[in-house]
Amino acid sequence: MKTSKFILILSMATFLTACAENQNSQKQTLGTIIGAGLGALAGSQIGSGKGKLAAVAIGALGGAFAGGQLGKALDDVDRLKANQTQQTVLEKNKDGQASTWNNPNTGHSGRVTPTRTTQVASGEYCREYEHEITVDGRKEVVKGTACRQPDGSWRVIN
Repeated sequence: MKTSKFILILSMATFLTACAENQNSQKQTLGTIIGAGLGALAGSQIGSGKGKLAAVAIGALGGAFAGGQLGKALDDVDRLKANQTQQTVLEKNKDGQASTWNNPNTGHSGRVTPTRTTQVASGEYCREYEHEITVDGRKEVVKGTACRQPDGSWRVIN
């Protein structure tokens, strides 16, 4: 029990520090939050019991750091191009068919690939995807799932 409290306190302190230091950098804060969530999700798939809790905490911290660094580097145009490409790919591309985006002003780029399409019990279609983003020569891959909304847009659910 002591270990889980320590991990929780460490995670919260790291998160609050990141928020305080980045008050003027919304994109880095957003990247940190998204990275922490994805890292925790990845960590939850490993181990059981106390080992699983540690994996979630380590995943959250690692994801927060990577996401914060990536978010700090992306500007508004990068995010716009990435989002537009992701929406188009999810709507039009077959599984395995990638599309790319780039921002010539920053040199940042990305590649979005839908990997699996399913229809859930409610009847809506959901797609798993990979979004590889390259910033300053460094590649990061985000995996997620998005579901098609009645208005035709795709909402990321994880």
